[in-house]
Amino acid sequence: MRAKASVEADVSQVAVRNDSGVTGTGRPARRVARSVGAVLAGLLVNALLSTGTDAVLHATGIYPPVGQPMSDALFGLATAYRVVFGILGFYVTARLAPDRPMRHVLWLGVVGLALSTLGAVATWGKGPEFGPTWYPLLLIATVMPCAWVGGRLGEARLSAARRA
Repeated sequence: MRAKASVEADVSQVAVRNDSGVTGTGRPARRVARSVGAVLAGLLVNALLSTGTDAVLHATGIYPPVGQPMSDALFGLATAYRVVFGILGFYVTARLAPDRPMRHVLWLGVVGLALSTLGAVATWGKGPEFGPTWYPLLLIATVMPCAWVGGRLGEARLSAARRA
């Protein structure tokens, strides 16, 4: 007579490889969705706050009507709040990332760098209503430093929450 063996195993942390070769812990689709959502949330925070502030400043007369040239000082103001809103957007991405927050922040930084570059190419030499030439270059130059600051702030907040 043959003896029967009983085997018990904890499979909650077993890595699985799907057909595409991606390794995860059994829920890769949900993790990917959360990662994409974290990046999109940070992008939306930045875009909505920046365009909303632009609209308020135009409506209140601080900025001239849309399509009219602005002074360098007003473009400096726009740069300042875009930097703050950018940091906030990267912070949101870091806080919402399911894991490795700085990796998510850097992906958003790459997206921001691409969008800023496309904006600079689309408006370059189109006239004074699109601003001075330094403005789009400064937006491009500030993307990754903002990503680093926002990501570090998000990581610090996550570390403090884990210690508490």
